[in-house]
Amino acid sequence: MKPFKFQTTSSILSEVGSTEKIGQLMADMGCKNVAFVTDKMILELGLADAALKGIKDAGLGVHVIDDVVADPPEKMILTAVEEAKKAGIDGVVSVGGGSSMDTAKLIAVLCNSDQPISEMYGVGLVKGGRLPLILAPTTAGTGSEVTPISIVTTGASEKKGVVSPQLYPDWAVLDAELTVGLPAHVTAATGIDAMVHAIEAYTTKHAKNILSDTLAKQALELLGGSIRTACTDGQNREARSKMLLGSMLAGMSFANAPVAAVHALAYPLGGHFHVPHGLSNALVLPHVLEFNMADELGASQYAEIAPIIFPELAGKSNAEICAGMVQGFKDLGPELGMKSTLKEVGVNHNDLPLLAEDSMKQTRLLVNNPREVTYDDALAIYTAAL
Repeated sequence: MKPFKFQTTSSILSEVGSTEKIGQLMADMGCKNVAFVTDKMILELGLADAALKGIKDAGLGVHVIDDVVADPPEKMILTAVEEAKKAGIDGVVSVGGGSSMDTAKLIAVLCNSDQPISEMYGVGLVKGGRLPLILAPTTAGTGSEVTPISIVTTGASEKKGVVSPQLYPDWAVLDAELTVGLPAHVTAATGIDAMVHAIEAYTTKHAKNILSDTLAKQALELLGGSIRTACTDGQNREARSKMLLGSMLAGMSFANAPVAAVHALAYPLGGHFHVPHGLSNALVLPHVLEFNMADELGASQYAEIAPIIFPELAGKSNAEICAGMVQGFKDLGPELGMKSTLKEVGVNHNDLPLLAEDSMKQTRLLVNNPREVTYDDALAIYTAAL
């Protein structure tokens, strides 16, 4: 057996209504005054109410940072860090989506260090420790609550990643109540995002391991079996819980067996056109799958997992399974109310060279792809997705 290393979040609480327990968990870690990182919409919808009440009931002070935006810019993060330092916080909580959780991770690190963020971009470059940290996702997609990764927008549109074990939180809190009533198109996009995490972890070229593979398969079973119900019956807490758990397992998987070309081609869509990350992944996914299936190993690995997502493919030949997987994802998005082409999100033919050029900068991701991706390949994939 090949040797491997596997790391993840140390403690997990999965329970409907569990965000009300966050305050006591922070108190148990010795915290007195915490930063609460979220966005204004989460506050307006009341999704943060239970957690904030629990924090106050535990006798803790709280400083709310609610100006998080999608694809968090470096400047926004640094401003939040200064706010948190002035408030004298000694712990960080986030109830929100991937952008809020990514921001919270960096606040927890930067408030405990003099190291500039510019020296953290890359893999394993964070020095020192961080403040106590609890993350509670409001969507079943990013898996950020169990990954050591924060994605930051630098400059006008380029995205960079901070990847380091210090970014794992102390607790991941999975509360399906936070996702009840989430619009179907958001549920669909974030759910497919989680599927991409599992698919790319299973087929990654580097650090593939038996534990990540097992988690990826279980994630795909939970996600594939629940996403339609979660989208059509937003109040179904069982389906919502399974989506959150599937997303978390996929996050554990790709945190240890890194993602590849789907993400590399999705990031420029977010940077230049502000397309939500989950939708960006969904738009390029079938076309990257089709490209990778020209690789024999990639095709055989896809054939192993496709029937988990699309049970009707079981028992067919590898070629039929692969073709069915591509078509299945082409059909799934529109079935769940999502946009399915780049044109629908404002991209036109003249934009494609810029997107292809920017995708080539995602070298830390592209090296993990089953098949090498060149500029011309990226351009062809974007063209097919248009």
